[in-house]
Amino acid sequence: MGTTTRSRRTRRNASAMKMVGALLALHREAAGYTQRSLGERFVVGEQQIASIEQGRRPLKPDLAEQLDELLDTRGALSEALKHMPEVDLVPLWAEEFLDREREAIVISSYENQVLPGLLQTDAYAEAVFRSRVPVYDEDEIAQLVAARIERQAILQGKEPPITSFVIWEPVLRAPIGGKQVWVEQLRHLRTCSELPGLMLQALPLDRATHASLDGAFVLLETPEHQRLAYTENHRGSQLIADPDEVAILTQKCAMLRSQALTPEDTRDLLDRLLGEQ
Repeated sequence: MGTTTRSRRTRRNASAMKMVGALLALHREAAGYTQRSLGERFVVGEQQIASIEQGRRPLKPDLAEQLDELLDTRGALSEALKHMPEVDLVPLWAEEFLDREREAIVISSYENQVLPGLLQTDAYAEAVFRSRVPVYDEDEIAQLVAARIERQAILQGKEPPITSFVIWEPVLRAPIGGKQVWVEQLRHLRTCSELPGLMLQALPLDRATHASLDGAFVLLETPEHQRLAYTENHRGSQLIADPDEVAILTQKCAMLRSQALTPEDTRDLLDRLLGEQ
């Protein structure tokens, strides 16, 4: 989403994640399991086991304990997790969300505070992080901006996900970072609106009805067709897997799309905003 809430629980070092993944692969093979058979044993799927072994997805403590018991590793995986170094600022739930976002086949979001992280320019993202209270230091800001821009690679891949962004009009008009940063950001949005499989819609300020006055959210569909939702607030972030809660947000998303401008009219709005500068 647009911002990231800081937390004491942080994303693990990427090299250490690869080490833990290699350790899992070693013990899995020694115990005679394939990635598929192990994934089926724990109902997590072959792809998730492969992602953990490749260091692309963190091994969670509860799964590590179960694997230690099944593979008779004498607690090796659990102990490795306890001693992994921490390197960045991404909270635990946001970490899981970013992993799922990277693999998602469909991404839908509604934003009412700042632009979606997947559509932000470097300068806009920096301005967002500089606005945080309490403030981040310069190194933290640089790390967060780099991580945000790296995420955007999923939109440029060979098989990008289907993406849908509904953005409240005041967000488009807010000159975050100053006029120059804002104009550059509007141009970037206009370019992104032409990407294949990407639908950008503005929710006009004058709409008398609004399906998500409760705030912003993101919906994901995984390659296994699991549907997830993600929300952020001042207290932290939350990844939601409960089907009933996800269904409610899915209904809100459908309503928002009907209340928003069409993608073509949204491009016209961006052109008008740019033409006024």
